[in-house]
Amino acid sequence: MLAFGIRRLTISLCVALTVSIVAFFLLHMSGDIAQAIAGTDATPEQVSQIRVQFGLDRPLVEQYLNWAWGVLRFDFGTSFYFRDQVTTLIAQRLPVTLALGGISLLLALIISVPLGVLAAVKQGGWIDRAALMFCVLGQALPTFWLGLSLIIVFSVTLRWLPVSGSGTWAHFVLPSVALGWYAIPAVMRLTRNGMLDVLASDYIRTARAKGLRMPTVLFKHALRNAMIPVVALAAVQFGFMLGGSIVVEAVFSMEGLGQLAWQSIARQDFPVVQAIVLVLAVLYIGLTLLADILNAILDPRIRIA
Repeated sequence: MLAFGIRRLTISLCVALTVSIVAFFLLHMSGDIAQAIAGTDATPEQVSQIRVQFGLDRPLVEQYLNWAWGVLRFDFGTSFYFRDQVTTLIAQRLPVTLALGGISLLLALIISVPLGVLAAVKQGGWIDRAALMFCVLGQALPTFWLGLSLIIVFSVTLRWLPVSGSGTWAHFVLPSVALGWYAIPAVMRLTRNGMLDVLASDYIRTARAKGLRMPTVLFKHALRNAMIPVVALAAVQFGFMLGGSIVVEAVFSMEGLGQLAWQSIARQDFPVVQAIVLVLAVLYIGLTLLADILNAILDPRIRIA
C-alpha cells in the first residue's frame, strides 16, 4: 500500500509541476503584462519602467523560477489591482468556495446514490425510467439558468432564502442546489450501472440463495463494490465544482474564489489568475490522489495491479 501511495504521489507532483509551467507561460504569452498594468494611456517610458519594476524584462524562464520559488514559500506575489498579497486574497476567498463545493457534492451524493440503487433494483420499471428522465433533465439545464430560476422562485417570489451573499448557511442553499444539480446525473448513472453489474455477479446470487435479506445483500455486499468507480467520479466532480463555481458565485454574488477569478481576469490581474489556476489544479490533483487511495483500500486488486 505504501509503494502504491508513493507512485501515485510522484505522478501527482509531476502533474502539478506541468500545470504550473503551462499556466505561467500561457498567461505571459497572452499579452503584454506591463502594458496591461500601465493602462492604454501610458507612455512607452512608463511601460518600460513598470516592466523593470515587476521584473518583466527578465527572461521567461528566470521569471518562472522566481515565481515557483515564491510559490514553494506560499508567496504568490502582489495583486496588480487589489494591491494586496495574493496569498491573503486566496485565503479569504477559498473557504467560501470549498464550503460551496463540499455542500454541493454532499447534496448530489445524497440524491444520486440512493436513486441509482433504486433504478438498478427496479430495472425497467417506472422508477428506472423516471431516474433516467431526471438525468436527462439535469444535464439539459444550464447552471446559470437554474440559479436564476431558483432566485426568482425562492428568493423573489416566496422570500424564503436570501438572494446573494455568503454570510450564513441560508446563503449556501440555492447556490449548492444549482452547483450540485449538474453532478447528480453522472453519479446516478454510474451508481446504477455499477449496481447492475454487481447484482448480476455470482457472489450476489449465492448470497441471495443463502437466504440473506435483500437490504443486507444490497448495502453490505453489492454497494461496496459498486461504489468504487463512484468514489473516483465524486473526487473529479468536486474538482469540477471548485473550478466551475465561477458561474454560480457570479449569479449569487458570493465572495469566493470563483468570483475573484472572474474579477482578476476582467482586470488582467495576472498574479491572482496564476495563483488561482495553480491552487485549483493542486486541489483537483489532491482529490484525484485521495480517490485513488480510497479505491485501493476498497479494492485491493487495484494496488496489486
